[in-house]
Amino acid sequence: MEKKVWLITGCSTGFGRELATYVLAEGYSATVAARNTYDIADIVKDYDETALAVKLDVTKSEQIKDAVKKTIDKFGRIDVLVNNAGIGYFGAVEESEEAAVRNMFEINFWGLAKMTQEILPIMRKQKSGHIVNIASIGGLVGFPAVGFYNATKFAVDGLSESLAKETAPLGIKVTIVAPSGFRTDWAGRSANNSPIVIEDYATTAGANKNMIRGYSGAQPGDPKRAAIAIVKAVESAQPPLRLLLGEAALKGARNKLNELKKDFDTWEETTVGADFPKA
Repeated sequence: MEKKVWLITGCSTGFGRELATYVLAEGYSATVAARNTYDIADIVKDYDETALAVKLDVTKSEQIKDAVKKTIDKFGRIDVLVNNAGIGYFGAVEESEEAAVRNMFEINFWGLAKMTQEILPIMRKQKSGHIVNIASIGGLVGFPAVGFYNATKFAVDGLSESLAKETAPLGIKVTIVAPSGFRTDWAGRSANNSPIVIEDYATTAGANKNMIRGYSGAQPGDPKRAAIAIVKAVESAQPPLRLLLGEAALKGARNKLNELKKDFDTWEETTVGADFPKA
């Protein structure tokens, strides 16, 4: 069976870099995308026939179109799109600056959405494809200090779930990847701090920001193992809609399920009572 063709965004560091490195080593073809192709030259240098490096800022529509066209021109198809490009931002909701937050939404959500919209006509024509959206456990569970980051990932989760229901009859699969803490650069240079600090949030947002920043580089998650897990899911006959990565992600998601169940059960009578009375 012919190996799949991948298009992976945000490959200069982290999950994107490890995933691109792994799929190429495993014999897949891949378009490896980053805002600066110099940052990914080492990934593609030994794979003249199966790799393509492209300059791609996902906030620029013309670069999205160009990356997709170049992929089709070289490989003839796109089987897997991995929307990995993203940034972080630390600040309590009240502390957060609108311009920085809007920029994060442009990358984390709108860039992902535009990449997806550009790919869908190709996958519909093929009657096959797999869209992998890198979200976060923060797309299922909210945490102090990253409320607006959480909002971008909750948006990715919701969009992806709807997309999966729309495209399932068309042969196009969707997987939302929700990692917890991994040794990527997300908590390092890939995330900015709000310059505004309000002391009243020191024990909530401030404490969580310091904790996350403090263990950057020492997180339990291994990006190489994450890459293997993502490929395993893509190659599965029945891939998951949501792929949690990391023990902390699993624990956080299960705690969220328990919290939801508690509220739903406690308020069941009030919830049902909001309907018109049944005849």
